[in-house]
Amino acid sequence: MLQIDNLVFNAWGRRFFDHASLNLPPTAKAGLVGRNGVGKSTLFKLILGELTPDGGEISWPKGMRVAAVAQEHPATPVGLLDTILEADTERHALMRELEIADPERMGDIYTRLMEIDADRAPARASEILAGLGFSTADLSRAMAEFSGGWRMRVALAAALFAEPDLLLLDEPTNYLDLEGALWLEARLRKFPKAALVISHDRELLNNSVDSILHIREGKLDYYTGGYDDFERRRAEKARLQAAFRAKQDAERAHLQSFVDRFKAKASKAAQAQSRMKRLAKLEPVSAIVEERVAPFFLPSPQRPLAPPLMRLEHASVGYGDEPVLKNLNLRLDLDDRIGLLGVNGAGKSTFAKMAAGALGLQAGLMTREKRIKVGWFHQHQIEAMDPRDTPLDIIREARPEDNETSYRSRLAGFGIGFDKQSTTVENLSGGERARLLLNMVAMEAPHLLILDEPTNHLDIDSRRALLDALNDYQGAVILITHDRSLMELVADRLWLAADGTIVPFDGDMDDYAAFVLDRAKGGSAPGQGRATKPKREKMRRAG
Repeated sequence: MLQIDNLVFNAWGRRFFDHASLNLPPTAKAGLVGRNGVGKSTLFKLILGELTPDGGEISWPKGMRVAAVAQEHPATPVGLLDTILEADTERHALMRELEIADPERMGDIYTRLMEIDADRAPARASEILAGLGFSTADLSRAMAEFSGGWRMRVALAAALFAEPDLLLLDEPTNYLDLEGALWLEARLRKFPKAALVISHDRELLNNSVDSILHIREGKLDYYTGGYDDFERRRAEKARLQAAFRAKQDAERAHLQSFVDRFKAKASKAAQAQSRMKRLAKLEPVSAIVEERVAPFFLPSPQRPLAPPLMRLEHASVGYGDEPVLKNLNLRLDLDDRIGLLGVNGAGKSTFAKMAAGALGLQAGLMTREKRIKVGWFHQHQIEAMDPRDTPLDIIREARPEDNETSYRSRLAGFGIGFDKQSTTVENLSGGERARLLLNMVAMEAPHLLILDEPTNHLDIDSRRALLDALNDYQGAVILITHDRSLMELVADRLWLAADGTIVPFDGDMDDYAAFVLDRAKGGSAPGQGRATKPKREKMRRAG
């Protein structure tokens, strides 16, 4: 399968790979992990030939098909279903040839179409598209009618449909909602060929891959099993390495002491020479350097407010005259941790905007604590950042009364080191931008944190740091995320946005995952309904 021998690659003033090697078994599904900036996407570009190694070789058997998911599919006039069918290049070529083929050639074409199960292709393509959130009505729509985010899903659908011998996926869940991520998790598990998946999604790495490829210090380390297995084995490897290093250091010190004492003594010269040879043969064992992850700073509100923070009665909210959500009957208290479920377009972000006070009601009643402070994080904030600003510029604008020492101290606490504080936004990584904004929205100790896809761009260790901070935070949380692990460990109640409203979901994340997959098997987009009859929110008495 994929063979990497002594790969060396230098770029942008640093060495990414230092004689790294890998032999990826056939049909292996490996999660490619490592800290942000370590070279995961760079490795994909090297495999695809978009970058040239400085040494070593990347190879695979002749005829093996390698494919990666494009950022988004072009906005063409071709219909959605036809676009996916064209991704199977052999079937597409045979179907076109069939239109003009001589009679004597048609028999061979039909035989080959039967061999590749061409008749079932439309049904298989439709199933994949439904799993990624497309409706039946979407199948005939031209690609040009879809937004960039949906065309990214088309690119993923096309790659899954084509079933290359090696599929390269770079953060495939970043542009999916939770429902799409749950479906992809199940689909990858059954993918019949090999796959290499860059992901920071712990659930996907535990449930969908059978091995982990770890990039660290320019090397490629291959572990069988899921991400939890990888963490345990890496911890044990580090423990054994540290123990061996300590033992070797003790032996080295003992040998050196003998040499220092007796090298000038004639009667001990032979023994001293022997110990010097033993010293020279001791291979150095590198120390384990723990990669520190800066914590998130989410200060809790100083003074709790009287409940409820917010109550909605028969409320409607939307844009212009058209409601996106209707008949909202919900209550939010200071200790609530709400996980908001639902497909993209169901109204989750509209609800977040309303809860943040940035969008008024069209109808109904909202009771809201007048003194409430809200911290609201959403992906558009990252996109709206001025690329010429620096972290220092941003925090100066937010807190003009503070001094320079305070600015730098706060940024350091956010995990933005001194060397990055004067770096322009365009030169910060996505993870650094997200970390800066997450800390900024929580800086004033809000009573309510609204987090709309906070984990995009964060690596696994940073996601864990965010989880720890959220569990220490003593305010209310409304969480929208495709990261199932974060949703399970933060949210204590689930609300579902579907059918033009939001209601409590009667079940946990396992129930919801089963429901989403059942819906996908039925050939409809996940999330367009409920697994169980929703229960009406109980109006709890203010205590």
